[in-house]
Parts: sequence; C-alpha cells; structure tokens
Amino acid sequence: MGRSAVVEHEDRFSETTPLLESDERWQVAKRAVASRHFARSPLLSNFLLYIVAETIQGRSDQITEHEIGVHVFDRPAHYRTLEDNIVRSYARQLRRRLTDYFLQEGSFERLHIEIPLGGYIPIFVNAGEEGSREAKSVAFDQNGSPHSPPIISGPLGSNIAQSRWTWRRSLLLLAYTAAICSVAWWTGRYKRHEPVEPAQLTAAKPLWDAIFNGSYTTYIVPADAGLNIIEDISHKPLPLAQYVNGDYAKSELPQVDPHSATDLRTQDFTSFVDLQIISALSRLPQFNPKRAILRFPRDIRLDDLKNANAIILGSVGSNPWAGLGDSKANFRIVYHDGMGAARIVNTHPLAGEMPEYVSHWNEPAHETFALISFLPSLSGDGHLLLVQGLDVAGTQAAGEALLRPELIEPILKKAIRPDGTLRNFEILLRASSIESSATGTSIISTRIY
Repeated sequence: MGRSAVVEHEDRFSETTPLLESDERWQVAKRAVASRHFARSPLLSNFLLYIVAETIQGRSDQITEHEIGVHVFDRPAHYRTLEDNIVRSYARQLRRRLTDYFLQEGSFERLHIEIPLGGYIPIFVNAGEEGSREAKSVAFDQNGSPHSPPIISGPLGSNIAQSRWTWRRSLLLLAYTAAICSVAWWTGRYKRHEPVEPAQLTAAKPLWDAIFNGSYTTYIVPADAGLNIIEDISHKPLPLAQYVNGDYAKSELPQVDPHSATDLRTQDFTSFVDLQIISALSRLPQFNPKRAILRFPRDIRLDDLKNANAIILGSVGSNPWAGLGDSKANFRIVYHDGMGAARIVNTHPLAGEMPEYVSHWNEPAHETFALISFLPSLSGDGHLLLVQGLDVAGTQAAGEALLRPELIEPILKKAIRPDGTLRNFEILLRASSIESSATGTSIISTRIY
C-alpha cells in the first residue's frame, strides 16, 4: 500500500521525478510512506509526499490548506476550508505517524521530517544531535544539498486542554491550555530532566522500571475531555468498540452550536490534571523519550497495545481504553443513569469492604475514590498502568499517589517477586475533593496477584 502511494504520487510529478529522486528529503519521505506506519493510509502517504515534493520544487509558499484539499483529497477548486476540515484532521494524524515512524522503524534516519503546528510546510531536522536533546534544522539548496544548519528548539506536540465544567466554559479553557500542554510534553522530550526527590525514585523504581523498560514502546494515553463532554450532553456512554469506530462524531448535541459541536467531535482535548501527571512522568529518570509515545485516545488502535506498555489516564467515561483492564481487575468504574453517576464496583469484597464506592461529584466538597491498577497488557508480555478517578479530583489523587513514598512503597514491597519483578496489583484510594482539587488521599484497599 505504501509503495502504491509513492507510485501514484510520482505519476503526478513525472516531469520532475529526476529532481525528486536526487533529493535526500524525497528519499526519506518515500521510506516513511513505505513503512507500516503509513501502510494502511494512502491519503496520509499522498499528503506527506505532496508537501515534501512542493517544498523540494520551491513551491512551499503554495502549501496551503486549500491547495492540499484540492491536490491530495480531490476537493473541488471552489471548496471552502471553513466548512470542510479534512486537511486539518489528517494533518494531526500525519504529525503523529511521523513521530511514531522516526521513533521506531525510521530511527536510523539522519533526517527527520516534521510539520510544525500552525501550517503544513515540512521542515527537515538533523537527528544527529540527540545527546543534547536539541535538534538541528537542515536547510537545502536548489540541488537538494544540505547547508550548515542553524540551531532551533524541538517541535511542539499535541493539542491539550482543560475540561469538565459547563461545555461553553470548558471549550474556552480547552483552547487556552493547548499551548501549555504542548510545551510541557516536548520539554520533557527534548530538555534535560528536572531532578525528582530520591525517596520518590527509590519507592517506585520497580514500577517505573517495568513500565519504561527498554524492550517495549510505552504509550501514554491521556483522557479525551471532548468525549466526556459529548457523553454528558447526550447522556449516553460510549463503549470502547463504538469509540474506536468513531461514533462520537455521530452524537447528537442539540444544545451546542454547530461550530462548537464540530470542535468537540474533531479536536483533541484533555484535562489539565492529565497534563500534570504526564509532566511528572517525563521527569522520571526511567523515562525514555525514544520509547515513550504520547497518543491521544482517538488515534490509538488495539494493534498498538498488543506488544507495548501503556499508561492510561482517566476512567472509561473519558478514556474508553481504561476498559481494557475490566476483565482482569477486581475494581472497575461503571456509569449509571445516563452518565449522571459513576461508581467503583468491588467485584469480590473482602471483610470490611463495601461492594460499591460512590462519589457525589456534583457537590463542591465531597468524598471521592480512585484506582491505580498494574495489569498485564493485551499480549500478556507488557504492562498496563491505569490511573482512574470517579472525577477529576480522583484522577489527581491517583496520579499524585504514584509519587508519594508513604503510600506507594508498602504496596510495591509486597508486590515484588524474589527476582525483582512486580506482581500485578490494584489500589483503591479515597480522597477529599474541594472545588475539584484532591486532598487527604489514603489507601483503603489493595489486591496483589
């Protein structure tokens, strides 16, 4: 499929193929679209090849959303980009596929291709300066030969934002914090780690060694706040199978104006709490930026998780991928009454335990509950780390507990096998939520397998 995309695109530029073939940037693009990361998407392949070809041929000023829509997606010349966001949607996917390719199958490449946010003109980055966690942008002359590059900072990443109040206020906050999340994530990838307290490192070292080991890719999957708002408005939870199928794009949102409804269905929004957790993870010494991939839940697939580790943030109401652990776990979060109530079900209560734990999330100050679950991956070889709360404060409590020695260390000591590996475990936490901020977190039950 990848090769057919190359041939199809080269046919469009048959008169200039010799120029393209002699250019290193074109060869990198061809290898990328021939990889498994692009194998099932000829449109993404053609998108990449089109913008690279236009750049090589000196027409980067013509790489616009409209021109891409016409030449790659066969839109009519009079189509309006404000009414058809196909290019923007595919551009987000293209950026992620390129990141995945150069982290994995294309890690040998001297040049990396990046598409900065805010436009579609590709830049070509020298990957030879990874030791300083900075990248060099490579300039080319008309013959495709590289010039000495100026130093630039690394690229910005995915769109992340705030959520969970009324949908109108949420959308404003979502847009406001998008840049903040991008900077925080890519700072973790390209800048030197900030120090983390030694006690925190000792306490949770076996856990992070397992999650960020060198043999597997580790996907970090934050919550989908846009989905959470869609479910709240429509009063319908969306199971994983329907979520993967993209059914959130079909949800009826009669209370929302068309523009905001389109944003909820198509944009990548997550919570600020998830941003804080991801920022903390990126500062751990075990964190490997070459193996850790931030992936929005709408863009991940089952195949990605079969031979990988994953950190999944948020409950099934905001991150349906959290449901992957339900069949293996004693504690699980379920929703009732049209998304109006969530509770933690205790499948096999022990003496003194409750069969259910409920949070009155609509009260300003209330008791809330959360879960930390360390479970097998889909293949059984890797690990899933689920960080879930009944509300935002619950997820915050679980995320903070992972780095609190007095909470996590006793559990991990019991879970360590003689060979130093960890048994699977579940932790049920209770906290107080005051204005959606967690305090007074404690462990009320555990399971170690």
